[in-house]
Amino acid sequence: MSETVIQEDLTIQGNLSAKDGAISVGGNITGDIEARTVAVIARGVVKGAINAKEVNIAGLLEGNVKCSALTLGEKSELKADVTAGTMTMSSGAKISGRVETRGG
Repeated sequence: MSETVIQEDLTIQGNLSAKDGAISVGGNITGDIEARTVAVIARGVVKGAINAKEVNIAGLLEGNVKCSALTLGEKSELKADVTAGTMTMSSGAKISGRVETRGG
């Protein structure tokens, strides 16, 4: 599986798609993301929807997320409606929005 890394100094306005790949966001994205795996690292900001099998948030996401497995890090901030199979949330994570989990 290939990985696309959006560095901290990069800003993208538009949608990203890597259906069988991974996208790691350290910069700023305004647009939707579709991939097998999406990680928003500590300084990363996504303003848009994420649709992926696995989503890991350590930065900021403003939008909706649909995934099989969602992990929220201790400094993550999620302002979104969530539809996930499972969700793991570290102490200190912030979330506002509607959450629906379907279980394993």
